[in-house]
Amino acid sequence: MFGLMQDQPLLIASIIRYAARHHGATEVVSRLPDTSIHRTTYAEIERRARRLARALQRLGVKDGDRVATLAWNSFRHLELYYAVSGMGAICHTVNPRLSTEDIAYILNHAQDCLLFADSSFVALLDAVAPQLTGGLRGIVMLCTAAEMPQLAVAPGISLLCYETLMAGADEDFAWPVFDERTASSLCYTSGTTGRPKGVLFSHRSTVLHAYAVNSAAVFGLRPGDRMLPVVPMFHVNAWGTPYTAPAAGAALIMPGRHLDGASLTTLMNAERVTVSAGVPTVWLGLLQHLRTSGERLATVRRLIIGGSTCPPALIEAFEKEYGIAVEHAWGMTETSPLGTFNTPRDIPGEDEAAALRRKSKQGHTIFGLDIRITDDMGAELPWDGKASGNLQIRGLWVCSAYYGDPPGSASDAEGWFTTGDVASVSPDGNMEITDRSKDVIKSGGEWISSILLENIAVSHPDVAEAAVVAADHPRWAERPVLIVVPKPERAIDPASVLARFVGQVPKYWMPDAVITLSELPHTATGKVSKLTLRQRFRRYLLDSQAGAPRQDA
Repeated sequence: MFGLMQDQPLLIASIIRYAARHHGATEVVSRLPDTSIHRTTYAEIERRARRLARALQRLGVKDGDRVATLAWNSFRHLELYYAVSGMGAICHTVNPRLSTEDIAYILNHAQDCLLFADSSFVALLDAVAPQLTGGLRGIVMLCTAAEMPQLAVAPGISLLCYETLMAGADEDFAWPVFDERTASSLCYTSGTTGRPKGVLFSHRSTVLHAYAVNSAAVFGLRPGDRMLPVVPMFHVNAWGTPYTAPAAGAALIMPGRHLDGASLTTLMNAERVTVSAGVPTVWLGLLQHLRTSGERLATVRRLIIGGSTCPPALIEAFEKEYGIAVEHAWGMTETSPLGTFNTPRDIPGEDEAAALRRKSKQGHTIFGLDIRITDDMGAELPWDGKASGNLQIRGLWVCSAYYGDPPGSASDAEGWFTTGDVASVSPDGNMEITDRSKDVIKSGGEWISSILLENIAVSHPDVAEAAVVAADHPRWAERPVLIVVPKPERAIDPASVLARFVGQVPKYWMPDAVITLSELPHTATGKVSKLTLRQRFRRYLLDSQAGAPRQDA
């Protein structure tokens, strides 16, 4: 016997339709490339998204067609999110921080029919265009007619203006109803070996993810909140915030391309931001600006940090110096992306050091998902906070196959997806990433966690950013080397930095060298590029005096 409840498909358009009807006056604020502020509302976003869907129909976009975006966080990008997916096509967000070769590969692999781009990417489009192999019918610049840039396009590709298209379209479009398992959006991950791989989300997975992330145990957004997603809309759909904020009736503050500490501080204070989400690199820059300028964030209550491990020193600084809670999350493109969340807890009898240690972990599994850790033979390991193993995940919004591959090919027979992370889990279920499988250092047969060493290094008062990678060693096979970036107007004393590790880690974990750089290389998603550092410093100990701590400009 089935229940007697209405059965309606979970569709992305229902989110913006709800926001327009029940939170229509709630703001969507965008900082434009010229730093001016644009204001609109959810009611207006929904109306223009329907107009845009009509414009896309006139351009020949059909169900299942891929429509690419190359854009920063803005109201126009938000309109594209809802118009493209809502009409039954697939919104394909492209990361402009990737190499031109990878961007061309992604556009060709996805076989996008249209590309919507911000004017700031004209030079990038010029570089990518010769590598496109066909299928693209038009490039639409996200601007007004007066702002249209000069761009040479190949024969057969039209150059169009977004606002001109909008002005010529009707807004009588009605959101269609279709199967909730229909593909909705496409994101390519750079976190895999070889070429980027596409993760194809569905309407069902996206709406379920929005429900779960909006729970009180995770983002817990509500009307009155003003959410600023620092994480770009081209990075796993901005962690779902373009869906979670409208679904909760919370305002969206779109920062555009200006993500430096000074710009974020100005925007957060002017727009009364209450919560924000981004990678640690951005928050390190924000913290540095606040400390040097003496400014404060008047309304921000919470910073959500993900993308890579958050140093405990960063959590401690924001909480103690500025009264802002830092909440740690973990996920990946293949998990839509939220997988775990470190929800604030009040533990009776817990001292300050233990609380910081707990907050530094990646948190508990979100309802709708399950995780486990296994050894290299696939046997499940205990949740004792000591055993580390390969982190696997399965659930309602986890990738089962990459775009273009056979269904189910990305997971095992039981649905477990291997993340590539190495983790431990405490008895109460608090998960901690101890390394990426490719970043773990194996020295003399013993494992060394690069993440723990990095967290200790950035607690030094002179260190702004740190990375630890394996270097070849004639006796131990691999040894850790520490690469650091000094804070402004500070100098690195290698002996002082190494002294930080004494008593905190086993002696054999001590880095064999301290290398100073003016900056660390970062990936397209803002993470430190360990691959680049491994390639550069792989022979560092062999080409110098092995085991001698030293500084290298």
